[in-house]
Amino acid sequence: MTLTDQHINSLLALCQKGNQLAQVEVYNRYQHAMYNTALRIVKNSAEAEDVMQESFIAAFAKLHTFKGDASFGSWLKRIVVNNSISQYRKSQRFTEIDEERFPEIGEEPSSMESSENEGVSLKAKQLLACMEELHHSYQQILTLHFIEGYDYEEICEIQNISYANCRTLISRAKESLRKKLIVHHE
Repeated sequence: MTLTDQHINSLLALCQKGNQLAQVEVYNRYQHAMYNTALRIVKNSAEAEDVMQESFIAAFAKLHTFKGDASFGSWLKRIVVNNSISQYRKSQRFTEIDEERFPEIGEEPSSMESSENEGVSLKAKQLLACMEELHHSYQQILTLHFIEGYDYEEICEIQNISYANCRTLISRAKESLRKKLIVHHE
């Protein structure tokens, strides 16, 4: 066990006792990564912030169920992913499609989008742009698998789908993405 693992375990023990300073320390350590995870799924910064906050509240309330089989970060990330998917599904029931979200071919991205994507290579930008064009179920499953790093079994559990369905969805999503990349490359 590393010194960092010992320190986080000490903090978690204090959190279980209701120590607010320990909770703030845990929050500060994980908030950025958990926000980014939520944002990749819900696609809205305000909703991502809400999901992250609710996930921390839930994690602190359920801390007694943390067994330590995986790292605390992995356990927390699972809570964030599940809450993000749930929030996304709720928001999709009432979402209106905004035509401005789909720029004309050849249109330059807004300055806000440009500043958000600084530091990301052109190929990564193209890949992410093509992923945005995919059906949401394909976006979600590729994000979970390639960006978040979940394996098929974990995705099955998160999405509540069979292993065969998971493999099929990932295969179809990759093929759809491949076709979009070819079209954008030409």
